[in-house]
Amino acid sequence: MSKGILTKREKEIFGLLVMNKSTREIAEFLNISEKTIRNHISNAMQKLGVKGRAQAVVELIKLGEISL
Repeated sequence: MSKGILTKREKEIFGLLVMNKSTREIAEFLNISEKTIRNHISNAMQKLGVKGRAQAVVELIKLGEISL
């Protein structure tokens, strides 16, 4: 996929991350496993070409995909 194109679920998860939610809290909120959350985060980071969650958040803000 091209850079910056995330699924609705990936954007939703990063939206919750910037609200300071933990992987466990996000999993409970969305009623899916923590492993699935981590997979979504990993996939999004790969699409964005970044190495960590913080870098992914910065990139998503720059792209207008999420806001604080």
